[in-house]
Amino acid sequence: MEMSLPAVMMGAQATRSRKMTQILSIKSNKPEKTVDVTETAVAKIGELIAEEGEAGLALRMAVRPGGCSGFSYEMFFDSQIDDADIVEEYGEVRVVVDPQSAEMVKGSTLDYKDGLMGAGFSINNPNVSRTCGCGNSFS
Repeated sequence: MEMSLPAVMMGAQATRSRKMTQILSIKSNKPEKTVDVTETAVAKIGELIAEEGEAGLALRMAVRPGGCSGFSYEMFFDSQIDDADIVEEYGEVRVVVDPQSAEMVKGSTLDYKDGLMGAGFSINNPNVSRTCGCGNSFS
């Protein structure tokens, strides 16, 4: 019986893969960001902070009880940062999240869009299970 080299190699790989066990798990040393901020959002935040004219301002993102679905987002400029706050830097822009809110926004993306239908920030949050019709609250 004649077999081609690739067929023989595939058979050997299949035999080996059944015998292999996982002995090494590789994880990144790079810490995962609580919130990812797009370049357009960073640019707009920087522009708005410059207009405020106050040194040391950061964008604070928070989740508060309320709204149609149970929780709503809150974003404002803040110069008071607690030791427990999570501070992430995107160039010259700092985004601050308190520890309780961080659990609810972890993995989210903050974006800024400016188009014919309007302009504004949006949060894409993978932790949201339900939103209301107004789009401003979630659960």
